[in-house]
Order: sequence, then C-alpha cells, then structure tokens
Amino acid sequence: MRTRVRGWRWRRNPLRRRSDVVEAWTVLVVAVLMFVVAPLAGVAAGLHAHDQARALAAAQRAERHQVRAVVVGDTPRRLTASQSDHRQPYRAQVRWTEPGKGVRTAWAQVPAGTRPGEPVSVWFDSRGRGVAPPADDVAVWQHTVTVGLCAAGGTAFVVFLGHAIERRIALRHRLAEWEREWARTGPRWTQPRA
Repeated sequence: MRTRVRGWRWRRNPLRRRSDVVEAWTVLVVAVLMFVVAPLAGVAAGLHAHDQARALAAAQRAERHQVRAVVVGDTPRRLTASQSDHRQPYRAQVRWTEPGKGVRTAWAQVPAGTRPGEPVSVWFDSRGRGVAPPADDVAVWQHTVTVGLCAAGGTAFVVFLGHAIERRIALRHRLAEWEREWARTGPRWTQPRA
C-alpha cells in the first residue's frame, strides 16, 4: 500500500532537500502563471485584437461600396479545381448603372452557381477594383476569440516548456545533492564492522 503525504516539501523534515523546496515554489509559480497570467494574456491580446479589427472593419466600410449588378457573359468554361466546387465563388464580369457615371462593367467575385443575367451584390474599393465585403461583427469577434485563445495557449505553452526545463535542471541538482550526501554517508555504511 502506498501512502502519499501532501505538502511534504513545505514541511520541515530530514528528507527534504533544497531542491525540494525550490520545486515546491516552482509548482506554485507555474500554477499561478497557468491559471491567472495565461488567461489574462489571452484577454489582453483579444481586446487589443478586437480594437484593431473594429478599426480595420470601419476603414473598410468607409473605403468600399456595395453595388447591385447583373452578371454578364458566360460563366467560365473551364473552372479550376477550387472553382469547380459548387460552394466557391468565382470571378465573372458584372454590369451596373452608377448614378452620374452611366453603365459600368468590371470583374468581380460572384457567389457560386450564379448564372448570366442574375443580379448579385458586389463590393468595389475606391479605385473600382472588385474586393471582398468589409468584415462584419461576426468576423471581428471570430478574430478576437482566435487571437485571445492563441495568446493564452501560447503563454501556457511557454510556461509549460519553462517548467519542463526547470524540472530537468532540478532533477540534475537533486541527483547531485544525493551524490554528495551519499559520499558523506556511504563510507559509514559500507565499512565492515568489527
């Protein structure tokens, strides 16, 4: 039967070594870093990413404009492997009427399965190039959560790696302490008694 004594590294006893005390404090520090600092790092990084993503989305909304256009011409005859997937958007020529500028034609990304003559909503930047729609609130929050989780996970990984390295070093020191103790105690035990 195996008996486990909790907290023995914190109590005074003749078997406790300096390396045991260091390891006990290290475990306490690692626990605080894992359960307090890593989540706080994730929250801080997530909040920072959220602010940046909201600012980028606002800049995109200010620069881009949505146009209701009609697909003109045929869909591409030979689609690439990624375009042959029925869920993937593809580039097609679209036409729309812009107030004050007349009829305009451009290439833009259209939803998969769109046929010639069908109306679509497309986005253009200030230079008239077809672009993706600006990021919405869902995309901003997805980015926020992803960055926060990655930051918390990265912090926890660094703490875990540091703890693993510290344990290897502590093991070496513990073995060296035991070796020194045995060098002092061993001769008394191994000498023949008369």
